[in-house]
Amino acid sequence: MIDVLRAVVLGVVEGLTEFLPVSSTGHMILVEPLLGIPEKDPFWSGTFDVFIQIGAILAVAALFWTRLWKLTFEQADALRRRHAPVALSLARPGPLLGLLKAFIQEHILGKILVAFLPAVIIGKLTADFIEAHMKTTFVVACALVVGGVAILLIEYLVRDSKVTDAASVTLTTAFLIGVAQCLAMVFPGTSRSAATIMGALLLGLSSSAAAEFSFFLAIPTMFAAGGYSLLKHINEIDSSRLVTLAVGFVVSFIVAWLVVKVFMRFIQTHRFTSFAIYRIILGIVVLGYFFVERGRG
Repeated sequence: MIDVLRAVVLGVVEGLTEFLPVSSTGHMILVEPLLGIPEKDPFWSGTFDVFIQIGAILAVAALFWTRLWKLTFEQADALRRRHAPVALSLARPGPLLGLLKAFIQEHILGKILVAFLPAVIIGKLTADFIEAHMKTTFVVACALVVGGVAILLIEYLVRDSKVTDAASVTLTTAFLIGVAQCLAMVFPGTSRSAATIMGALLLGLSSSAAAEFSFFLAIPTMFAAGGYSLLKHINEIDSSRLVTLAVGFVVSFIVAWLVVKVFMRFIQTHRFTSFAIYRIILGIVVLGYFFVERGRG
């Protein structure tokens, strides 16, 4: 029963924080010790965290499925009408390459793919180092404070938005948003959502377009990261823990679904200031606790 209660609490924390600019990884690192979970426990910090992250991203995939489906076929049809008459000639590979180039440059899936690539490269190069050295209370607290200050500065600097539709971002902009996403991978506590949304705001997207593209990009990024982690921890799954995993997964899915729906409405009329203030206060409190405990030690 204790494990089921832990699963409910952590599922709620994951669902609440995964897509808000406050860092789900940071909150999980902070909350797990409060529930009596040992640091870097192979089940809770490995297998369970992966399961509930997949639950959260499935909620986003379900919410944005209709929008992505429509964009996929509308843009594909537009490209087909412009390029297909000449591209279908197998004797002339040039037009086929032109169609492929146009797909990458203009289609939303091509832009998401390009934005996703930096995470693949950085993740491959730094995953072991981050797991061993960066997932600490001190790093998380610092990232929360620095990220909160960055949000306030970016909101102060950014006044006008040129792009109001996530599907209209350029390939270069998509790639740069993908680079911004890597900050959250290297510094736990930064928040993947905060990094991508704030990066998108700096690149001229409106709040709603920035959030939407951030959620689009989250789908392949989190599925890839979750799938890779799941393979690493697959041997830790046993039948006695299936109920715990299922409870966390379902709770995370439901809470994330509700949070994203509310968040998309919230940013239509509000700025990100409240999230920044929350991050700064939480980070300062955690830093204070860290130094007090360190002094006692």
